[in-house]
Amino acid sequence: MPSLDGAVVLVTGANGGIGTHFVHDALARGAAKVYATARSPRAWDDERIVPLTLDVTDPASVAGAVAAAPDVTALVNNAGATPPSASLLDVTEADIRANMETNFFGPVLLARAFAPILAAKQGSILIDVHSVASWYAFGGAYSASKAALWSATNSLRIELAPKGVHVTGVHMGYVDTPMAAHADGPKMLPTQLVTAVYDAVEAGAYEVLADELTQGVKAALSGPVEALYPDLRGTNA
Repeated sequence: MPSLDGAVVLVTGANGGIGTHFVHDALARGAAKVYATARSPRAWDDERIVPLTLDVTDPASVAGAVAAAPDVTALVNNAGATPPSASLLDVTEADIRANMETNFFGPVLLARAFAPILAAKQGSILIDVHSVASWYAFGGAYSASKAALWSATNSLRIELAPKGVHVTGVHMGYVDTPMAAHADGPKMLPTQLVTAVYDAVEAGAYEVLADELTQGVKAALSGPVEALYPDLRGTNA
């Protein structure tokens, strides 16, 4: 089974609420080192944590991270962004493209860049953080980008499995971080999410459905589309 014990982990978006827990919880599970990456990395009070500048939308920055972290055995694609509006019709084309660059192209191209490094080490791990938005289109460009990443994760899982790399996709509803401060309703704590993710990875699971909302939405995908989006029923009169 994959294990964080002795792993060398690289976390994108490490400065955020979820990313911080991915960093600390990896160490709590025995990771030897964690590269804590961000566009503007911060200082960490632990010599096992290596701050590393990384902009996942910049090919030169990605190449620099690969060169700086050739010992990585676990890659956590956690960095993400949301456009200024949930409407695909109201946001600018630039907003849509920027969202796709961060949420889709960034993690996919980072995974491609680190694939040879991961494949060279037995028991390596790739974790892609999606969202319930992968399956439920409440977020416009954000949902579209997460759906695209989910599809890419499925493809990467198939391609990397023969190379010994375990790929886990993560789906969840709102998490109690500044990114979800605008949202009403129940929210997971970041530590609850990260614990669920690492538990699933170390159990050999390929997918994490972190809350009841996500479990329900995935189950509903097998039904008619108007059951998932009941407002559509009122538009067909």
